[in-house]
Amino acid sequence: MRGMTSQTWLITGASTGLGRVLAETVLAHGDRVVATARNVTALDDLVGPGADDVVRLPLDVTDHDQVRAAVAEAVERAGAIDVLVNNAGHGLLGALEELSDEQIRRIMATNVFGVLAVTRAVLPHMRARRSGHIVQMSSVGGAVGNPGHALYATSKFALEGMSEALAGEVGPLGIRVTIVEPGPFRTEFLGRSMEFAEPIDDYRSTPAGRLREHFATGDGAQPNDPRRAAEAIIRAVRDESSPLRLPLGPEAVTRIREKLRRQLADLDAWEKVSLDTRYPEV
Repeated sequence: MRGMTSQTWLITGASTGLGRVLAETVLAHGDRVVATARNVTALDDLVGPGADDVVRLPLDVTDHDQVRAAVAEAVERAGAIDVLVNNAGHGLLGALEELSDEQIRRIMATNVFGVLAVTRAVLPHMRARRSGHIVQMSSVGGAVGNPGHALYATSKFALEGMSEALAGEVGPLGIRVTIVEPGPFRTEFLGRSMEFAEPIDDYRSTPAGRLREHFATGDGAQPNDPRRAAEAIIRAVRDESSPLRLPLGPEAVTRIREKLRRQLADLDAWEKVSLDTRYPEV
């Protein structure tokens, strides 16, 4: 039996990976899940303690008509959407020059425009209730741009900028936003969820080439447990004092801290040049 304070979570990309683990963990905590996936039959074995704890809906986030229909059905069947988790997405490995136009369009359609479509479809419902929480699944790659992962970083940097602005827009309306920045977790991200560009030999010995080699052999060896990530996300949703950004995993925390330190050092070193922009005083 779900408690009086239980919430309904709409999770995109819930059939595999962190989305699936999060859906299972949310159910274990006594909340309800609206689980979506392009292949909805992959959700058949997702069950909760109660017969009505799981609503399964087909959803390709790049089909914006289907997005609007799925959100409307989710609200009708579940009664409310308390938490939206924009989890659907994929990686794209390759130096900027190696990427095809189609690969670029595909990752932006899913990781940016798909997230925008789902968020915009859910917002009127949350705004009317003056309540809700939007969890945006970014990455350490949304804070630190990896050579060889340029378009993935582009998509996640865009997500972070949009979400930071969104938090300021909807906060006064009772809606919270959390940007989750995971490091390497043992999911299918380096397997079925990763797309590889056609390599150019000149990049083989560069950082972009080394990242390709690392990612090609890293699937299944990631050091972090997705269930612990799911628990951290649930904790952030339930804690009113949780931050806008939630890095997950030692690798994410270390790399983000190193970047911020470098950025502050550069800001200090070039402050005189940066400030010298005024019109001369008359």
